[in-house]
Amino acid sequence: MFVSLQFKLELKREDKEKLIRLMRKQSSAIRIAYNMLKELEKEKTRNPHAQIYHRLRQLFPDLSTKYIDSAIYKAKQYPTDKPVVFGSKRLFEKLCKNHLTGKARKKLKKQWRELRQGTLISIGSKSDRGNRLTRFEDLNGQLCLRITTGNREFIYARVLREPSNSKDKWITFMAMLLESWQTQSYFPYTVKLYGSVSFEIPTPKVKYTKENGVIAIDTNASPIHLAIAEVSKTAELLSYQTISLHHLLGLSQNSKDHQEWILAHQIVDLAIQKGKAIAIENLKKLKKGMRGDGKAKLRKRLHQWNVKKFLQKLKRVAMLKGVEIVEVHPAYTSIIGMLKYAPQLNIDKDTAGAYVIGRRALGFKEDMPETYETLLKDKVYLEFALKRYEEREKELRELLEEETNQYKRNAIKSELRSVENARKLLTNLIQSLQGEPSSCEGAYGRNPKQGGCEGTNGRNPAWQVLKVALLLPILGKILPILVEEVWDEGFFRTASKNL
Repeated sequence: MFVSLQFKLELKREDKEKLIRLMRKQSSAIRIAYNMLKELEKEKTRNPHAQIYHRLRQLFPDLSTKYIDSAIYKAKQYPTDKPVVFGSKRLFEKLCKNHLTGKARKKLKKQWRELRQGTLISIGSKSDRGNRLTRFEDLNGQLCLRITTGNREFIYARVLREPSNSKDKWITFMAMLLESWQTQSYFPYTVKLYGSVSFEIPTPKVKYTKENGVIAIDTNASPIHLAIAEVSKTAELLSYQTISLHHLLGLSQNSKDHQEWILAHQIVDLAIQKGKAIAIENLKKLKKGMRGDGKAKLRKRLHQWNVKKFLQKLKRVAMLKGVEIVEVHPAYTSIIGMLKYAPQLNIDKDTAGAYVIGRRALGFKEDMPETYETLLKDKVYLEFALKRYEEREKELRELLEEETNQYKRNAIKSELRSVENARKLLTNLIQSLQGEPSSCEGAYGRNPKQGGCEGTNGRNPAWQVLKVALLLPILGKILPILVEEVWDEGFFRTASKNL
């Protein structure tokens, strides 16, 4: 599939003047080539390309051979049996109208001349590292277009282009470009100024699927890093690592993009080495802050490193290299990882979150340890937890009355809503203790829908209930005891009174 993408260039003033002169020469060469082509077709001349090329070499001796070949290629794209207007037929027809005079006509004529004389096209090839005369290069961490203006004379223009959405083919082009730089296996692309690039998108067969397991990725904002977990097809944790991203924070946007592309290739290459798919959180389900939510520090970190943009790059590189990407719903992956697998496997909570993402991608459900289920049935503890939330709610309301700064008030309101919801949830749970609280199904059962299990009130996932019951009331002080399944009711009641 061939696609054509638009981009903008940023040049120095002196370089722009050189480029304009070059564009005028090739634009003239295209028009001359087209007129010669029409005449030679009438005469039914054999091999018209050679004659046109020879004539253009005489007229433009300082124009590169490749630019002349590209001019002939462009001329052949125009129909020879119909009138052709160079520089936009629409603008030319407006200029032909008699009512247009003065400054308006001069402005329109200038636009038409710019289009008529502003063509520069260069056809690429694999042997020329993609394109000999107009080549994309990395210059000090910036994506630039190297434009040949004469005999081994170049100017460098900074490329200004950001993907408009997750389906933008520019992401694919950048993935292919970086891959070609790393492997020195180049692909041809045609550049037309100003300013588009045309290339063919390959459609490789998916070779690495989740049938052999997954490489699961968990993105984290504080501190900014990636947690990576290798999960077997039977949901065993085989290996794990973390990758710090702090080196990206002080970089320019172009440099940051370049480093993210390199990181995406590294992760995909790891998946290929292990023969596994890649599991990530669903892009559309990831939360994002908004101005005025009272979480300025978190928003600043998220602005410094855009998770969604990186995952878009990762998806596009994986597609080009035949690696399956499995997206899962991110709900409660961090909570399950922190409360269940971090203590069980003696790993940090972020790696545990990545492990849960991998298990969910493979279709495994998460059951709740018996100690946690026992906790959710203990009325004494639940009443203690409820009291802690009531106390916190009272504190927040007092703080809200005293606070005058609007942004700080927003942060307090946000926490207050969470505390109110938690209090209501615990109240419903205590009232329902006459019946049996439901729990998740077995951890080793397949879960095709990758959904959560129902909680004690029939509407909330059980892990949400556990999160509410544990995190604020006990602050994690005796969490390892619970997970290691040495639950002792008398000990916990004593501990609860001492908190």
